[in-house]
Amino acid sequence: MNEEIMPKKAPLSLQIDLRKFEKATDEEKIQQDVMTESTSFFRDGMKRLMRNPLAVMSLILLAVIIIVIIAAPMIVPYGYEEMLSVNGKRDKGAKNLAPFTYSEAEQRYIDQGNSRFPHIFGTDEQCRDYFIRVIYGARVSLTVGFFASIIVLIIGLIYGSISGYIGGRTDLIMMRIVDIIYSLPDMLMVILLSVVLQEILHFKSGSALAALGTNMVSLFIVFGLLYWVGMARLIRGQILSIKENDYVLAARSIGAKSGHIIRKHILPNCLSVIIISTALQIPSAIFTESYLSFVGLGVQAPMPSLGSLANAARGGLQSYPYKLVFPALMICIIVLSLNLLGDGLRDAFDPKLKR
Repeated sequence: MNEEIMPKKAPLSLQIDLRKFEKATDEEKIQQDVMTESTSFFRDGMKRLMRNPLAVMSLILLAVIIIVIIAAPMIVPYGYEEMLSVNGKRDKGAKNLAPFTYSEAEQRYIDQGNSRFPHIFGTDEQCRDYFIRVIYGARVSLTVGFFASIIVLIIGLIYGSISGYIGGRTDLIMMRIVDIIYSLPDMLMVILLSVVLQEILHFKSGSALAALGTNMVSLFIVFGLLYWVGMARLIRGQILSIKENDYVLAARSIGAKSGHIIRKHILPNCLSVIIISTALQIPSAIFTESYLSFVGLGVQAPMPSLGSLANAARGGLQSYPYKLVFPALMICIIVLSLNLLGDGLRDAFDPKLKR
């Protein structure tokens, strides 16, 4: 039988007359294949994110910053706490140098035919290279922001999931605890906890925690104790609206355990909110760390932080204004880029904002 010839409709038959239809062209078949291409929630969200020019620009800026803070210590021959020296002798004349300038001893060393790596941002009052200190300060700020957001995510996710799924009296008690923590003045509690934890925490020399420093560990603990409540409330609200859906009821009816239902059915449907909230938590944590370091309660010396560098630059603001510009500009770029990226993630992954 020739497949190109449409079969005729039998008399008195209720079947559709196939001769009234035309076969799809090759172009229409290709278009149908494109339209039915399989995708996923993450892939679909990333496509929309890449169409946002501000979010893409923020990603590029953050990628450049991360590459610089990783590669710069491998290239720049100075340490963040190293006082400059020439021929093994401390160079006391390398104090408060302007960007891309050398001290007299360094200039004589260069005139003798030797090479000397330039001081890109100049030096500070203790004859230390300022560029490498700003780089390490940015590294500290990004590390604190990333790990603090992870701590907030884990605690808030667990607490909010339990409270929202169980409900009843358990939810009532857990949310009253959240309300109590919310009522506390954030910055005052952060300062008090930082001071107390610095006195209490003591680590053995040579351990990983000792390398981080008491102030850094206390910052992580402060974020874990205070800043998870917003995430918990957000997750609880999402779970309260999702747990009444039919697929959750079907999972319960076949005997699925509560932990399995939360992991496999509820939390994947909260993924957009989780991604957005975590992304917006990072710049908040960076700003808090910079503020604490600015007032002297952040990262301990000699490890630099962008906040502590800005605080140290206040003393010579009239003579050396560039010392304040470099760390302040780095804070602005990092926080602004992360905020724009968070807004882009919200537009891309929030189902309510899909066009």
